[in-house]
Amino acid sequence: MSSRTLGLGDDLHRYLLATGLRESDVARRLRAATAVLPLARMQISPEQGALMQLLVRLTGARHTLEVGTFTGYSALVVAEVLPPDGTVLACDVSAEWTAIGRPFWEEAGVAGRIDLRLGPALDTLDALLAQGATGRFDFAFIDADKANYDGYYERALALLRTGGLVAIDNTLWSGAVIDPQRDDADTVAIRALNLKLRRDARVDMVLLPVGDGLTLARKR
Repeated sequence: MSSRTLGLGDDLHRYLLATGLRESDVARRLRAATAVLPLARMQISPEQGALMQLLVRLTGARHTLEVGTFTGYSALVVAEVLPPDGTVLACDVSAEWTAIGRPFWEEAGVAGRIDLRLGPALDTLDALLAQGATGRFDFAFIDADKANYDGYYERALALLRTGGLVAIDNTLWSGAVIDPQRDDADTVAIRALNLKLRRDARVDMVLLPVGDGLTLARKR
């Protein structure tokens, strides 16, 4: 839940954008269109998008999964670096927010790679598992309602191949994870998942201070 990396000042962030990443014009304009919305804070930072693109390339991903699409920036940047037969299966509940991204997906020439599934993501993921999609995906990105993060993580892990990578957003939660006064369901869920991931022998993991905290977990 941060359009820039926590603690990064305006001047340094501008420098980062100017020199530290390569953002397509279409992605930049979608990000700008999202920035004026009331819930713009839900947009991932461009530096996080660039990191995800590099990770997708490094892992040779073809089939990717996204839980939480919002206006479609993360789906767009991932789709941009997939091979022609690559896919992003994107899960979201809002036709209104995802409709903002569709024209940009079309303009970028990647709309055919993005399979948007509207409805509760747990239902979509369970349906994929029931259809035999276990181990089918190479990369997963989780950025939806925090109270269900553990459920999303478990299902994404089942859907990933061995060596596949899951990226989990907002795992520093604007510092709320270390605030003893915060006991809301979202914060409690993120704290619990962070501890679980630290101890989960099924994955290799690291929590990075990118955006609002980005945890990467590689399935062993």
